[in-house]
Amino acid sequence: MQQFTPISDLGEFGLIQRIGELLGKTRNPLLKGIGDDAAVYPIADSRVQVVTSDMLIENVHFDRMFHPLRYLGFKAISVNASDVCAMNALPQYATISLGVPHNMSVEMVEHLYQGVAQACALYGIDLIGGDTTASRQLVIAVTAIGEAEASQIAYRSGARPDDLVCVTGDVGAAYAGLRILLEEKKRFEAAKGEGHAPDLNAFDYVIQRSLSPTARLDMVRNWRENQIVPSAAIDISDGLASEINHLCGQSNVGALLQMAKVPIEILTREVAEQFGEDPETFALYGGDDYELLFTVTPEEAILLDETLFTVIGTITHPEEGLHLELQDGSTMPIASNGFRHF
Repeated sequence: MQQFTPISDLGEFGLIQRIGELLGKTRNPLLKGIGDDAAVYPIADSRVQVVTSDMLIENVHFDRMFHPLRYLGFKAISVNASDVCAMNALPQYATISLGVPHNMSVEMVEHLYQGVAQACALYGIDLIGGDTTASRQLVIAVTAIGEAEASQIAYRSGARPDDLVCVTGDVGAAYAGLRILLEEKKRFEAAKGEGHAPDLNAFDYVIQRSLSPTARLDMVRNWRENQIVPSAAIDISDGLASEINHLCGQSNVGALLQMAKVPIEILTREVAEQFGEDPETFALYGGDDYELLFTVTPEEAILLDETLFTVIGTITHPEEGLHLELQDGSTMPIASNGFRHF
């Protein structure tokens, strides 16, 4: 009898590796395929294009009960623009394939695309096509295309010992916002919609970070202005701990991060404490922040706009492994936990 392997036994990245092995070698010129934030291929002279795809699936990545469609459209473009930015490229084009359930109206689709249009305007993206079909639930699949000089591309695989580990913005806020929204949904359902009017104004920042994150195109522009190419970069979709493991694994290096330096917004801390959890857990494992985690030399870091990022650690030699220095000076291994698709 044939044995069937549950996908959960492999996980997302194990499954991707298995698919890559089945497909074999590429037939056309390619600088980077499966295994980074985007694929990279040459187009003319020294120029390259980067291509990335992401899906947002109802009841897996979002809940229409509390995710306004305009915000959802904005997020669908942002998460793909973030992958392009992680390659140190500028997004230019996008396509959208939409699976539309029967309980959506024309006006609801219009609201979704209002958010898409807003994000496209912000990032300088032109929407150039896609597909639309009926579906049992709302499915949004976006492909984004960016461009850069080949010498400007930042891969996950270039970090070197003594590089600084940097992160844009703050982390953990998106997960804090999601926890608040899920809690309010639970209260609403318990009250059966009667007499429950949630006041979420105090949580605006973290809710906004969850519902409509913004890709860090400002960091890419700052790199360009200072003619700096990060030695490695990745966007934070599955959590800081997960992404530093991916970056170090592909670069064959270790890292020492300092928890005291990881940027956590005050409101994120308050939400974590409200739920009786550690803010550090939100920051390391929450995910969905779409900030950029990158490495540069100390000399390069001085040239960059210090308001855009925080230095949170140092790249070490591979035999030193990945460790987190805690507030009391002790260290612990950084487990590759975070959002798991399977």
